[in-house]
Amino acid sequence: MKNIAIIGASGYTGAQITSLINAEMDLTIQGLYVSENSLDKGKALAELYPTYSHINLCLSPLNDDAKAAIVEQADAVVLATDHVVSLHLAAWFYQQGLAVFDLSGAYRFEALDKYPKWYGFTHEYPQVLADAVYGLAEWNADKIATSKMIAVPGCYPTASLTALKPLANMLTDVMPVINAVSGVTGAGRKAQLHTSFCEVSLTPYGVLGHRHQPEIATQLGQEVIFTPHLGNFKRGILATITVQLAQGTTAKDIEAAYQCYDNAPLVTVKQNQFPKVDDVVQTPNCLIGWKFDPETNYLVVTSAIDNLMKGAASQALQCIKIHFNELLK
Repeated sequence: MKNIAIIGASGYTGAQITSLINAEMDLTIQGLYVSENSLDKGKALAELYPTYSHINLCLSPLNDDAKAAIVEQADAVVLATDHVVSLHLAAWFYQQGLAVFDLSGAYRFEALDKYPKWYGFTHEYPQVLADAVYGLAEWNADKIATSKMIAVPGCYPTASLTALKPLANMLTDVMPVINAVSGVTGAGRKAQLHTSFCEVSLTPYGVLGHRHQPEIATQLGQEVIFTPHLGNFKRGILATITVQLAQGTTAKDIEAAYQCYDNAPLVTVKQNQFPKVDDVVQTPNCLIGWKFDPETNYLVVTSAIDNLMKGAASQALQCIKIHFNELLK
């Protein structure tokens, strides 16, 4: 039995992973925490999310006494917090000997010089960063099992990399073009006019400057053109990717490449069948569909995930299970 503390539990992702961990027989929740200044401190999780009325836990402020209790009682901590908040908390808990599963972007890049440009801060913990492992569960399981500092990938990179990494040896110098649409929960729970459901239509944002572009490129080993869009639905991501493959590539080569997921229970790949967002909402699955044109060597591949599940909470749970040698379900 492993005891997990969840910090940032009032947000969509924090509440989602609370529900997932609560349902696991081999995991327990040490406590749910929010910042000392949060208006949600002292509230029951079910007060914020009635759908979780079966979870009888309250949100405690993360003060010094709470941090000491986490170190004494917990085996791991999940951080569903802002990037700068995670930067410091992850380092502190890691240095206390706990396993850290960070859902922010504070430890996703190996290179220190990426952080000022893409996240607006200077990374203050180079040694902790050097120990961090990128938690793309189907690809980095061996490292996830041995590291106590896991940087859970972003939602868009999870959808994109799961589709593209099997093809890495077939790519040409032509940059893959990724057009991806996310539901509004990807913007977080904080009220903002531009993410108000009544204001959302379908629009691109972060064009040629979104921080997930370098995350995808770094993990793929190739530059990409990434354009995210905000859609008027609650949750889910659909990424449609156009990529040129090397001369002489055949459909059988592509099919063989995607066989890397034959033993990955959460990833399903189908030729000439394309998923929709509703196929994956509220599930930990990634569905991939592809079609290849041998005359032009262009492949179109579509990847669908739930941004709060495979794009965040359920992938964090995968990493927790891998790290603690639990069987994936």
